[in-house]
Amino acid sequence: MIHLRNFIIAGLLAGVLFAGTTACAADMVRQPAAGGDPVAGKVESGMCQGCHGAEGISFVDLIPNLAGQHALYTAKQLRDFQSGARTHQIMSSISKSISGTELADISAYFAGLKIMQGDGSGENPAAEKLFRNGDLARGIPSCMSCHGVNGKAPAIATYPVIGGQHKAYLRVQLFHWRSGDRSNSPDGVMNKVVKKLTDAEIESLAGYISGR
Repeated sequence: MIHLRNFIIAGLLAGVLFAGTTACAADMVRQPAAGGDPVAGKVESGMCQGCHGAEGISFVDLIPNLAGQHALYTAKQLRDFQSGARTHQIMSSISKSISGTELADISAYFAGLKIMQGDGSGENPAAEKLFRNGDLARGIPSCMSCHGVNGKAPAIATYPVIGGQHKAYLRVQLFHWRSGDRSNSPDGVMNKVVKKLTDAEIESLAGYISGR
């Protein structure tokens, strides 16, 4: 297990990057999705925990936190890795070894953990305005309209929890959405929105969202 974890982290640091109701309380615990067994998922997710952490908080900022992530969203991402709709050298391979039952259980396990939470850093008036209001003149909707007041989106498959996610991971994903290296959002909405953001806006938004 340790060997595998080191291999995965080494690959990430070498540049192989993951090709993601309103405000929620800091101590909110998600309810597992119907059909998934979080108790079984804790056991079945042993390999996942090697990188994403037993409590869903990873120690490498290029590896996403999964604590409190919606089960439906996590399950969709795993299925996308399996189908090739989303690609990553490591996750695409690992996901193929996960059965449908295990996928639901693992997603339920991470969904039931204490939700990821930022440290309040990354305050930036321009980033906050863009997150909350968007930019009508450029056709950019508010991030909040889909991802919730503090980046804690409703529990549906489409919109993930992003508040409290690692800044480095958020930054990379935003650049991937903009370049088209990642394109598995419904109707390509993320590609359309992020394409209009500048480098500076991506940087500031990543910092702001990470701190929520």
